Amino acid sequence: MNVQFSVEFDKQFNSSLSQRQKLQVLETLNLFIDNPNNKDLRNHELRKEWKGYRSISIGGDLRLHFKMINNGFAYFVAVGTHAQLYK
Repeated sequence: MNVQFSVEFDKQFNSSLSQRQKLQVLETLNLFIDNPNNKDLRNHELRKEWKGYRSISIGGDLRLHFKMINNGFAYFVAVGTHAQLYK
């Protein structure tokens, strides 16, 4: 699985997350790259304003939102808590 990150994702990652959360994100991304359908990720489709995107869980309330471009490419667009992502 190939992944790419939007400018907004990079901004959120660098400015909104603690060092511990950043490490959790990186661990989760490695798990996703190895197997995007791993049950621990809780990979699921989103609705309403996020229709067409998917979300995976970092643990706790932290989520990563992405769009599958094709079977081997995921474009990550947002990282944050429920409150941050669903304003």
